[in-house]
Amino acid sequence: MPDPSSKPYRVGRSKTGLGLFATEPIKKGTKIIRYFGPMLDCNKKKDDAVENKYLFQISKRWTVDGSVRKNIARYINHSCKPNAESDVSVRKRKIMIRAIKNIEPGEEINYDYGTEYFKEYLKPIGCKCDACEKKRLKKAAEARAEKKQDKQKAKGKADKSKDKEAAKSKAKAGKPKAEKVKADKVKSSKADMKSAKAKSAKAGAKASKAKASKTQPKSAKPKSGKAAA
Repeated sequence: MPDPSSKPYRVGRSKTGLGLFATEPIKKGTKIIRYFGPMLDCNKKKDDAVENKYLFQISKRWTVDGSVRKNIARYINHSCKPNAESDVSVRKRKIMIRAIKNIEPGEEINYDYGTEYFKEYLKPIGCKCDACEKKRLKKAAEARAEKKQDKQKAKGKADKSKDKEAAKSKAKAGKPKAEKVKADKVKSSKADMKSAKAKSAKAGAKASKAKASKTQPKSAKPKSGKAAA
């Protein structure tokens, strides 16, 4: 195998452990590295019993065991939105990793491991590729925003209920006063009526007295002169 240091990639620390990173620009369509290892015949019990995370099946019969240390391509991590892909030649039993996007220096090289691998190894622990991390962060931000909105709504309802109760209490406190004012008005009205009646009765009595005085006959006074014989 060629010296990896002469290639446009390096092994480096990734968020999921180790990964393969570009050391120079890699154009779309470029064959980056070969994925290789012992060839396992799935028709043989011994080969079919081999289990590890680096098995790459190229046909129903043949699988590449990529767990060997010299297989630098085994450091390439999975991504749901990759910048490379596996180019498999079943006839030659050969696997090449090829760029499907322009890859910049320092950018991690990744490809999609496939549905079966994802379900068996990645889904139980949660995929940590950039696409899934961004999706999780977006969902978390949306959940926080929704929680904050619900909290504000609940606070608004509580404040509204509080204001309503305060208004009720205020109305309740002001009611006796209004009744008192009404009672005072009724009392005053009754007093005014009583006074008016008294005045009317007094005026009537005075008028009756004046009328009686006017109709009473005058006392007869004797005329001056001789007395009757």
